Amino acid sequence: MSRSAAVDDYVAAAPPFARSILEHVRGRVHALVPDAEEAIKWAKPAYLVGGRILLVTAAFKAHAALSFWRAGTALPNAETSAMGQFGRLTALADLPDDTRLDALIVELAEAARTPATAARRSPATSRPALEPHPAFLAALDSEPAARAQFDRFSDSCRREYIEWISEAKRDDTRARRIAEATGWIAQGRKRNWRYER
Repeated sequence: MSRSAAVDDYVAAAPPFARSILEHVRGRVHALVPDAEEAIKWAKPAYLVGGRILLVTAAFKAHAALSFWRAGTALPNAETSAMGQFGRLTALADLPDDTRLDALIVELAEAARTPATAARRSPATSRPALEPHPAFLAALDSEPAARAQFDRFSDSCRREYIEWISEAKRDDTRARRIAEATGWIAQGRKRNWRYER
C-alpha cells in the first residue's frame, strides 16, 4: 500500500496521544490490507479498498476517532456517531484489542471487495421531509438565484441546510446561519462545501 503524503502530514500534525492511535490503525491496515489506498476524505485520513471507504480516522484536540465505513456489516449493535463506533479515543488502550481490530479490518475489506455488497444491504428508509424555518424560506424567496439553486439541490443537501438552521438555539445565531446559507446556496455550494475536495 502506498502512503499518502497528505495522510503523513495529517498524522504528523496530530497531538502526540492521537498520533499514536492514528499510526497504530494505519499500521494495522498496512499489514492486513496491502491493496488499500490512502486518501484524505472530509479533511481526515481514510483508507479505501477498490475505491470504497474502509475506515476513517480523525484527530481532535482532546481525542481521536475511528469510524468503520461499513459498520452495519460487522458492528450491527454499534451506534455510529461523529466519534465513530468506539467513542472518544484518548489513548491506545481505548482502541479495541488487535485481535478484534484486525478482524474488523479484514472482514470489512472483504465486504468492500465484494461487488454485491451494496445490493445486500437493507434498503434505506426514507426520512420524513423537514419544513424549513419561515425566516429561511423568506430569505430564499428574496434571493431568486438562491431559491432556484436550493430547489435543484438533492433532498439530502436541502436537509443539511434545514437541520443546520433549525438546530440554532438563539435567534441571532439562526439569523447569521440563514444569511450564510443563502449566500452559499446562491453560489451553488452545499452545506459542507469547505470540506469537499
